[in-house]
Amino acid sequence: MLQINEDSAFISLQDHLKSKGWLKDHEEITQISKAGEGNMNVVLRVTTNLRSIIVKQSRPFVQKYQNIPAPIDRIAVEHTFYKAVANSTITSHIPTIIGFDAHAHILVMEDLGDCDDMTFLYEQRNISNGQFNILIAVIHQIHNTKPPENFPDNIKMRKLNHQHIFILPFLSDNGFSLNDIQPGLQELSIPYKEDELLKEKVTLIGERYLSQGDTLLHGDYYPGSWMSKDNQLFIIDPEFGFLGFKEFDLGIMAAHLIMATHDISYIKKIESSYPSEIDIELLQNIAGIEIMRRLIGLAQLPLNRTLLEKAELLTMAKNLILS
Repeated sequence: MLQINEDSAFISLQDHLKSKGWLKDHEEITQISKAGEGNMNVVLRVTTNLRSIIVKQSRPFVQKYQNIPAPIDRIAVEHTFYKAVANSTITSHIPTIIGFDAHAHILVMEDLGDCDDMTFLYEQRNISNGQFNILIAVIHQIHNTKPPENFPDNIKMRKLNHQHIFILPFLSDNGFSLNDIQPGLQELSIPYKEDELLKEKVTLIGERYLSQGDTLLHGDYYPGSWMSKDNQLFIIDPEFGFLGFKEFDLGIMAAHLIMATHDISYIKKIESSYPSEIDIELLQNIAGIEIMRRLIGLAQLPLNRTLLEKAELLTMAKNLILS
């Protein structure tokens, strides 16, 4: 099976893409480079004499942390998700799919160009009303999309995510020293890791996350999956997508906006802006768990905050979880 990387031989990759009909007759690769800092997959920008495309391949591990196994068929979930929403009103906010090779676990899509993922929000500490409104409109349209009957349950990816969201951050000894991230963070985390009432609530929400729902979810709706270019906004990386409850996506969104801005009113803003009825308590629970796991778990963010600011966010998170 062809394995791609930024050092891939032009000819072998070119032959593969041409054999699938994804390159035009006289199209030749001129450059292969890494496209951004993907965590899960190999993601390449392939430049030809005619255009630029994105070639993405999943492996049986997390690309950034190759000692962590991950289900290789996650790329098929991403492809199925994009196909499901392709006829909706959000096509201008997702990349166009050029082709999918299930055997090689390769997905080829349009290059969105000079985009930045929106992790800059953590440094910027605010989001424009226009961007917020687009994010709400897009996720509502995703949730309103009728999923295909054969949409994957994606249970292996959910179990991987479940470990990192609902279990590992709350273990007193998970083999990960938070003081390596920021001195004093390990000590700050201990009361939460030892709070049995808190962990009991987190466990219950985690069980609900693993259960099957009926709403199509993006599954990882945070600034790393939001891309901005001038006044345009795109949504990528739906490989954690599954059929669940809409409050999961909305809670993740709320958590990251709160971490970026330290403004808890984004909970109410999402509730009032989202066009359908939502379970606000469940949304708050998810938001609190996501804030906590991003601060005291293994999946750290580019979040430059003082220990005092993190302490305030953790207190806020605990209140949201126990609400």
